[in-house]
Amino acid sequence: MKLHGNARTTVKTRYELVRMVEGGATLGVAADALGVSRHTAAKWVRRYREGGPDGLFDRPSRPKRCPHQTPSRRALEIVALRQRRLTSRQIAHQFGMPHSTVCAVLRRVGLSQLPPLQSPPPVVRYERQAPGDLLHLDTKKLGRISGVGHRIHGDRRRCSRGVGWEFAHVCIDDHSRVAYVEVLPDEKGATTAAFFERALAWFAERGVKTQRVLTDNGSGYLSRDFAAACRDAQVRHLKTRPYTPRTNGKAERLIQTLLREWAYVRPYVSSRRRTAALSAYLRRYNERRPHASLGYAPPVSRLPRWQQPA
Repeated sequence: MKLHGNARTTVKTRYELVRMVEGGATLGVAADALGVSRHTAAKWVRRYREGGPDGLFDRPSRPKRCPHQTPSRRALEIVALRQRRLTSRQIAHQFGMPHSTVCAVLRRVGLSQLPPLQSPPPVVRYERQAPGDLLHLDTKKLGRISGVGHRIHGDRRRCSRGVGWEFAHVCIDDHSRVAYVEVLPDEKGATTAAFFERALAWFAERGVKTQRVLTDNGSGYLSRDFAAACRDAQVRHLKTRPYTPRTNGKAERLIQTLLREWAYVRPYVSSRRRTAALSAYLRRYNERRPHASLGYAPPVSRLPRWQQPA
């Protein structure tokens, strides 16, 4: 049951009021005891006697009759045209009705938005058998920070324009979900390749030998520098289907988590402060933060050995 915001009583207190009246107390005494008016006390006693315990629940505020409501036959015709994918304005023009009336009918039946022409593809979940079988790489553009913004201090006259961008490069192991992240000035081929080489070395220090890497079709990952890095490390480079970010879903999900729990979790005064907070967050993410897909165990629980450099 959902009570309205100004309700003075609940079902329990209403029943207590009825019990007092049925036990011999007057309406005035019962009303004073529960802090309501005599009129309110009489209303709930009457409803209890008419409908029993169910009468103590709130009734819907909708009137029993609505003479100005669109006739049911016309509403069915509107729904039929909507199912043929006509817009609300087209339907209103065809019937000579106000657009707002057509929208009200469609909203009432849950057809305010047209359903997609094709059903979404089924979710395909997969997981590699061992750490290092597949690494996911991706980047996320982050606005540079030169001070607390107007969304915090509330003064739109104090704003920083043209500060620029920096990029969070992420790497996550498919099997263990252990993550390695750096904030770099760009996402060019040389920068991306150097990040990948450092990520491979970081995982190798923790006993993980990388076999494959999965990226999107960004220019940094299609560059000669990145291809050379994969060739030198003897890592097979896999690419996602164009315009299909869900193929690289683990990296996309890591980026969402980083934005929510690190990048935008507090008002940083500078980009340097935000970047400095990344290492502590990654230690928590890898070593202590429970992961739902791992049975709420931290990612390091799936590595053969783990050591965190000083």
